[in-house]
Amino acid sequence: MELATVTSKGQVTIPAAIRRKLELKTGSKLLFFEDGENIIIKKNDPEAALEAIQSVLAPLAAEQGILTDDDVMALVKEYRSRNNIA
Repeated sequence: MELATVTSKGQVTIPAAIRRKLELKTGSKLLFFEDGENIIIKKNDPEAALEAIQSVLAPLAAEQGILTDDDVMALVKEYRSRNNIA
């Protein structure tokens, strides 16, 4: 576990061990996600972005009965048909 302090401008210095582990360099982008009362911080890369989106959308999709790839494809086809998209 690492500890950081928030400055008056809302800035935080990411501890060196974390920067090394995530291979963060000057200009690296980070993603922030809420998970209940916790905040998840991930390095912004395509895989992390997809994982984060999936973790947010999966429960919502399940509530709607969208559970398989076939369910998603049917929904896409329906949307395209309704909106005259080839």
